[in-house]
Amino acid sequence: MLFKQLFDEVSCTYTYFIADLSNKEAVLIDPVDSELSIYLDLIAEHNLTLKYSLETHVHADHVTASGQLRQKLGAKTAVSSLCGVGSADIQIQDGDTFEFGDAESIKVISTPGHTPGSLSFLWRDRVFTGDSLLLGGCGRTDFQGGNAGDQYDGITQRLFTLPDDTIVYPGHDYKGQWIGNIAQESRHNPRLAGKTKEEFVEIMENLNLPKPKLIDIVVPVNRYCGIDEELANQDAEQRIEGSDPKRQNASVQDLVNEAKQKITEIDVQKAKEILRNSSVFLLDVREENEFEAGHIENAVLIPRGQLEIKIAEQTELTDKSSAIIVYCGSGMRAALSANTLLNMGYTNVLSIAGGYQAWKQKL
Repeated sequence: MLFKQLFDEVSCTYTYFIADLSNKEAVLIDPVDSELSIYLDLIAEHNLTLKYSLETHVHADHVTASGQLRQKLGAKTAVSSLCGVGSADIQIQDGDTFEFGDAESIKVISTPGHTPGSLSFLWRDRVFTGDSLLLGGCGRTDFQGGNAGDQYDGITQRLFTLPDDTIVYPGHDYKGQWIGNIAQESRHNPRLAGKTKEEFVEIMENLNLPKPKLIDIVVPVNRYCGIDEELANQDAEQRIEGSDPKRQNASVQDLVNEAKQKITEIDVQKAKEILRNSSVFLLDVREENEFEAGHIENAVLIPRGQLEIKIAEQTELTDKSSAIIVYCGSGMRAALSANTLLNMGYTNVLSIAGGYQAWKQKL
């Protein structure tokens, strides 16, 4: 077996990689989009098939890589049925098991509280607790429908009843710690050890923590497995065996039509005129491979699935009245992206009708 605990320094998130090297099947728990290349390299290096991408909950501090792993590798995405992620392949229920390798299985333990759909995953002598149980702490319960009482019950009745030597692998750590065990956490965790349910609830209700910086941006994206809403709808429809192609197209087109009612589209000639005579941020929202195959000069690449995160990093756009022209391959993703930017407060956004395909025809 191959087991790796991976760490994203920006969000302090732990991702777990488990692979059966004889059977060549692998599983990822809580993958982060910015670490995607690391996962792909690991899988390629060992000639593995990624069978599942499991989520402990809908994250509020980073974008998941699950959707991209599904697109690139065919891995099945799995999220709690209580999380509202309709585009996930598997709606997880308490007690489910995920089998992989020759005889490996991961058991699902429902541990709500941080969010209603928070889960832990038990594999062999290790439990992956997400944000439910942290080392010397636990996840907050003051957003996304969190409930401190439910969290206390989930931890004390589900996790603390595991064998004492069960290794605890948390979803986050901010103090340079890697692992703990059930004995350590049940006896010494300052928020839980020796505390009644009422005392725990009081502690959690008086943490007075600031709102997560990215929650309003990240959570909506993660409800589509971290990818573009349009692509998520396409993926979901295409996985329905025997579905009507007209129904598939309608699902995507409805989203685009709705967005186009709210945005301003321009043709290629008008876009070229504006780019020649004005200071404009030109945004390409296609994928990297599309961009590398050809793009408009001076365009900045931010794939649609990463837009809500990456756009905030652009120093040229600190003034939300800055002019933005957005394009994609045919205009569909650009329309959705332009609408997203308007919703984020950008007031001067234009979308190129027909996208890069139309641009090339006018060269």
